[in-house]
Amino acid sequence: MGRVRSPAVRYVLALLAVGAMSALLYPLRPFLGTAVVALLYLLPVGVATAELGQGPGIVAAVLSFLAFNYLFVPPYYSLRVLHADNVVALAVFLVVAVVTNQLVGRARRNLELATEREREATRLYELNAALMGVTNPEAIAQVVLHQVQITCQPDYLELQLRVDPGGQAVRAALPPAAAPPDRKPTLSVPMQGPHGLLGEIVLWMPTVRLSPSQHRLLGAIAGQVALALDRARLAQAESRARVLEQSDALKSALLSSVSHELRTPLATIKASVTSLIGGEVDWDTDARRDLLEAIEEETDQLNHLVGNLLDSSRLEAGSLIPERTWNVLAEIVQAVLARMRTALRDHRLEVDVSEDLPLVPADFYQIEQVLANLLSNSAKYSPKGSTIWIRARSKDREELLVEVENQSPPVRDVDLERIFDKFYRVTAADRVTGTGLGLSICKGIVEAHGGRIWAENTSGGLQFSFTMPLLTGGLTPPPEEET
Repeated sequence: MGRVRSPAVRYVLALLAVGAMSALLYPLRPFLGTAVVALLYLLPVGVATAELGQGPGIVAAVLSFLAFNYLFVPPYYSLRVLHADNVVALAVFLVVAVVTNQLVGRARRNLELATEREREATRLYELNAALMGVTNPEAIAQVVLHQVQITCQPDYLELQLRVDPGGQAVRAALPPAAAPPDRKPTLSVPMQGPHGLLGEIVLWMPTVRLSPSQHRLLGAIAGQVALALDRARLAQAESRARVLEQSDALKSALLSSVSHELRTPLATIKASVTSLIGGEVDWDTDARRDLLEAIEEETDQLNHLVGNLLDSSRLEAGSLIPERTWNVLAEIVQAVLARMRTALRDHRLEVDVSEDLPLVPADFYQIEQVLANLLSNSAKYSPKGSTIWIRARSKDREELLVEVENQSPPVRDVDLERIFDKFYRVTAADRVTGTGLGLSICKGIVEAHGGRIWAENTSGGLQFSFTMPLLTGGLTPPPEEET
């Protein structure tokens, strides 16, 4: 009965409760005393007040008083009272009925208030739990829409959120595809953050007035959302600061490494050129050739360094896209060895790359760069006079496996896992030169071709292996495979 909302129905139910009690007691009138009847008539008063409200409870008290006087106080069927003790009994009954109504009504109000506060606490807990760790404004908006819809049941709900007071607003509505009603909104709740207005909640309600509980909940929701938006702002600021810090650290590492790598070959080139153009020494043919070879070697080193830097920046920007054509891997290997003959002159080379291998769909210059970086790394870390092996074979006609093995010292497992990370150096920079970009560029290029690359220790040194798929879409089949 507590769910009955119509006032008229509530009063009718109060009347029926008194009537039912009267019908129950009337046949027992010869056996019941006045005090017992008065006590029993307090039952519909208490029940009506507890279940239907204080107004219907007062009506039940008055009706019980009249029914008690009319049916159970002599003379029967009359409201006249002949004896003084009956007057006192009726007066006491009326007072007790009214007091009972007030007490039960107060208890009912306290229970309703406690229930409302519990509901508010539950809603706020659910909101806080849903917003915990959420820093995306769109996700915050969806959480708020759901909670406000449950709380107020509006016809239409519109929400505007922004992380910064002057930033771009995120807009959301419920129902999402519907247009706002053709009337003024019932209520607009601003969300005020520590640094200014962060948005508002706009509601179109089916009724003009909202309950005090709904007002309190909307205010609390607005406050919690403002805190969530402020947390999102702080999280974004922290993320930006972390990115800037990492970027600054990378720039510092890059500048430190590049400055050293540039200074050494430039100094050699400068010294050689100065000696050649100076007239103080008459250089013979062999000495002149040595100086020119030094200039060529250091120029190749500079060209290799600049190429790695450019490839690294292209990988960062996502613009290092392979231009695949059908290539013979043996030709790529020969081109790399010809370009790096000076850098590899102190090592023996063993090449096992057959020209009968299947054509590989790859970017000629990018795969050449991969091999150049792997050979350069092998030459740096393996002792002079040691052997570097280059091998390639086909695996099930689906991919090509390329291996570059050297006789360098073994690498720890923890370093093998990070050897392809940018700027990661297995050996201290003062012992082996380099920027720490070569292997990371190899990884980016190989993965851009759809392959994979890894490093592993062997019984005699370190081996780099990478694969390239032999099947790819978008390319015309190679001539030998056309039908």
